[in-house]
Amino acid sequence: MNNTTIIIILVILVFLSAFFSASETAYSSLNKIRLKYLANNGDSKAQKTLELAEDFNTVLSTVLIGNNIVNILSASLATILFVYYFKENGVAISTVIMTIIVLIFGEIAPKTIAKASPEKFAMSVNGILRFLVIVLKPLVFVLNGIGSFFGKLFKSEDSDEFRSEEFITMVEEAQEDGDMDEDEADLITNALEFNDLDVGKVFTPRVDVIAVEIIDSLEKIDELFRESGYSRLPVYEESLDNIVGVLHEKDFYYLYRNNAKTNIRKILQKPVYTSEHVKISALLKQLQKTKSHMAVVLDEYGGTAGIITMEDVLEEIVGEIYDEHDEVVEYFKKIDEKTYIVNCDADIEDMFEYFNISEDDEYDFNTVSGWVIHNLDKIPNKGDSFTYKNFLVTVTDSDEKTVNEIKIEVLEDKDEQ
Repeated sequence: MNNTTIIIILVILVFLSAFFSASETAYSSLNKIRLKYLANNGDSKAQKTLELAEDFNTVLSTVLIGNNIVNILSASLATILFVYYFKENGVAISTVIMTIIVLIFGEIAPKTIAKASPEKFAMSVNGILRFLVIVLKPLVFVLNGIGSFFGKLFKSEDSDEFRSEEFITMVEEAQEDGDMDEDEADLITNALEFNDLDVGKVFTPRVDVIAVEIIDSLEKIDELFRESGYSRLPVYEESLDNIVGVLHEKDFYYLYRNNAKTNIRKILQKPVYTSEHVKISALLKQLQKTKSHMAVVLDEYGGTAGIITMEDVLEEIVGEIYDEHDEVVEYFKKIDEKTYIVNCDADIEDMFEYFNISEDDEYDFNTVSGWVIHNLDKIPNKGDSFTYKNFLVTVTDSDEKTVNEIKIEVLEDKDEQ
């Protein structure tokens, strides 16, 4: 075999090394969902590629065998060639040059190309890989057997279950890569986290509940409907801890316009009761089953902790739903680069996310108001302040029951001074 033939064979072997490296990257990073979509739309190449991708262990073994064979052959032939030209230094020179060539042209470049469009590349080489899988089947069978043996020997205790957190990470990566816009990513993330949310994180607390007393006049109830803009109001008897029904606006005005003297008790809908610790996914099913749009949230003593509506539940998936009567609340208002005004009705987790605060502790409160009271250990007065991490928090509006508004100033990080 002359030197020219050896050089030609070396070029072919480097090309094959690139092929195997690119194939490995393509099949390990391709999107099966995208391939299924193409296959369902009649793309036969996508269907065949998907079938091969489903048996990834076989593909990987075939690619690794092929890659090792061509790399060993190329190293051996290069050694013969360089020893011929450089005698005793030939082995060292061959090792250095072939390492650089294989690294650049057999690994980095082809893997980068395949990574850019893995599905397209995988479909283009699918026929060749199918042929190689058949040819190398005996060796692949042996290697897979050895792999299974060591897999059982060193079996991990970690569950192979697909976790929702992993899917959320995939969604975030898709958003960062531009494959998904922010609204789509938020919708999917909210849907995945929906099952983990308790009623206690979502409901309207007792102090904010607008309710009708059973003995209220029709004129007063009419005024409440007009002022609140709500289509349903809870109705209590003697105390808010004894909610006896839900009054629908449509039923009330039918009664009101007909000058009926009948007590509203006859048109009340039966209330649905729930607890702060019930998952909102379970509550949604209960509301659907009872054809209700509102539930009364009870505390551990059986008293009324607040109410929750179908709209509150759905907003956890699709975001805030505003109608023509709703006042849009701006929970976080930026004054300048280091100063913010925060409405204390805001969810504490939303505030932590807004200011990029890492907080691993579990709290019994849900709102910023509860967080401020917790940190000051009292119902604060206007002007009270405290420092939390690199933030100066000052109460700008409060009353005898709660905190309404705070100012947050970002302090200079000590590590950056």
